[in-house]
Amino acid sequence: MNESVGSIEAFRGSDLSDLCEATEAAILDGGGFGWVKPPPREVLEAYWRGVLLVPERRLFVARLEGTICGSAQLVRQPRNNEAQAFAASLVHAFIAAWARGRGLARGLTLAVEEAARATGFKVLWLDVRETQTAAIKLYESLGFVHWGTNPNYACIGRKTIAGRHYYKKLS
Repeated sequence: MNESVGSIEAFRGSDLSDLCEATEAAILDGGGFGWVKPPPREVLEAYWRGVLLVPERRLFVARLEGTICGSAQLVRQPRNNEAQAFAASLVHAFIAAWARGRGLARGLTLAVEEAARATGFKVLWLDVRETQTAAIKLYESLGFVHWGTNPNYACIGRKTIAGRHYYKKLS
């Protein structure tokens, strides 16, 4: 299979449509992207176009046979947060269910981590719903340290779900 991971600065060809479809699939599978149900397509398209415009965000995508099947974002602190400028966050990481089991989530995480290190960040933060056991296993296998749990992290339907918070020193 032809698999790849990397950052993008612009959408080409069917990239935006592929990314929206992968996002919808991940949301429907409970992927923890933040949305509980997929928003209208125009909302997703506007969201992804906006990600590319925000200077503090860098978008990484995973591709399977050339089709975007997942993504993650490296986010630096706002300019007015000098006290935490040494750290960045890995956010909104997901792989569509149809593309899982091929190491793409690991590849995305490592690509974000390497970009953070190359940019000079000393620490990478992330958080994840406690129900995402595969993601938790992945992050812990890559050396992320669980430092706390928020018992009121997310609300899905009428159920409150805890979230786990992690960090990894990059130097």
